[in-house]
Parts: sequence; structure tokens; C-alpha cells
Amino acid sequence: MAEKSIASRTTALPPVLGDAAALFARVAVGIVFIAHGRPKLADAEGTAQGFAALGIPFPRFSALLGAVIEVGGGIALVVGLALPLAGLALAFMMANAYFFAHLGDPLVGGYEFLLVLAATSLALGFAGGRFALDSLMPWSRRGRSRGTRVADSV
Repeated sequence: MAEKSIASRTTALPPVLGDAAALFARVAVGIVFIAHGRPKLADAEGTAQGFAALGIPFPRFSALLGAVIEVGGGIALVVGLALPLAGLALAFMMANAYFFAHLGDPLVGGYEFLLVLAATSLALGFAGGRFALDSLMPWSRRGRSRGTRVADSV
């Protein structure tokens, strides 16, 4: 009986709370990515030199690509547009950062920040909440369900 009351209290929470939490997380993580990508754009040559020192192939191209993914993906997270693509691209960036700059580092004091950003980007990319531009697009689950309901009622 106690289990049923706990479950009913949990399901009684308004869905808007989860959507608001997803929005807050998207904005926070997006801002972090933008803050890390802007300096790469501002000093593309310096970033390319740093990438070359790390042994990253095609350092100029990789520096520009990394900066565009971080800034563009961060903006996409904030506004909630193309979230699955943004989440995958940002997680890919963090995987590359691990491989080229943190391979062999310990978890704590090493790559934990990359791991958290990668996992969060993926989670938010596939569960960004209703307060996202994606939820208004025809390709969203919500947009498809609206279209299905209309078609079913005709």
C-alpha cells in the first residue's frame, strides 16, 4: 500500500516541472559550451596551434569545426532546435577532447567535466522538454502526435 501512495505522488507532479528542468539544464549546458567555444572562434589561429601541439589532425579545420560545434551546439541547446543533432555533435566533441587531450587521465581532476558534458548533451538532445523549438516542429514526437490525432479524427 505504501508503494502505491509513493507512485501516485510521483505521477501527480505536473509535467511542466520536468519541462522547466529540461529548459534550465539546456540553457546552463548550452551557455557552458558557448563560453568554451567563443574563445576558439576569437583566436582560431591560436586554437589551431594548440590543436597541432596535441596531435589533432588538420588542426586549422579541426579548430574551426570544434568552435562551430561548441558555439552552434550550445545555441541549439539554449533554444531547443535540432536537439538530437546538437546532443550527438557535442558528445562527439567531448569524446574527441578526451581522446586527444585527456586519454589516460584519472576521472577526478581529469576527464569528469568532459564526461558530464557528453552525457548531459546526449540526454538533453533526446529529452529536451516541451519548452524547445523542436517541440513545435513537424518532426517532433509532439508534432507527429498532433498530426496523427487530426488524421484519426477525420
